[in-house]
Amino acid sequence: MKISLTDAGKRFNRDWIFRHLTYEFSEGQSYAIIGPNGSGKSTLLQVLSGGMQLNEGNTQYSILNTECSIEEVFQKISIAAPYLEVVEEMTLIEFLNFHHQFKPFLPSINSEEIIRLLDLENAAHKQIRNYSSGMKQRVKLAQAIFSDVPVVLLDEPCTNLDDAGVTLYNKLIEDYCKKRMVIVSSNDHHEYEFCKEKLNISNWK
Repeated sequence: MKISLTDAGKRFNRDWIFRHLTYEFSEGQSYAIIGPNGSGKSTLLQVLSGGMQLNEGNTQYSILNTECSIEEVFQKISIAAPYLEVVEEMTLIEFLNFHHQFKPFLPSINSEEIIRLLDLENAAHKQIRNYSSGMKQRVKLAQAIFSDVPVVLLDEPCTNLDDAGVTLYNKLIEDYCKKRMVIVSSNDHHEYEFCKEKLNISNWK
């Protein structure tokens, strides 16, 4: 998939978050959206996900030079972000099986294997609401990274993770994201040091 922004602008009330942004995100490449807190990184990521509309300009999604409708985009993109919650009333195994109905997992990956990779076997049948913040973040990353989609969007992916969680994050990126488009929104270089391209949102104010 390719994502193209043309003269894109987003504002809240009278304040422009970014404006006149023209940029192309190419298939299989890794990108970091960087900038200070409050600069609009998460807003841009939500625009790229199709979950937020621009105030000016346009966003185009295409596969093999064929434009995708916004309805198709949902099936091609996964996202993990602090403001997106998992279903806490479900157990982990229930949540993963539920998620799989909407976005199948990568080939040869199932719910049990994901739980093993997350090192959460002992919590597989506990309700997610009883998880620590770090455990919940592992689940958020898993539902995004293990979805069989060409585009993975990650907003502050190491939020609430301890050292072991950060190591896990880097391993998941290395093992499962090499051939996919990955876009990371962050101001922590440890979260995006693998990214080949960097886009500083402050350049489009």
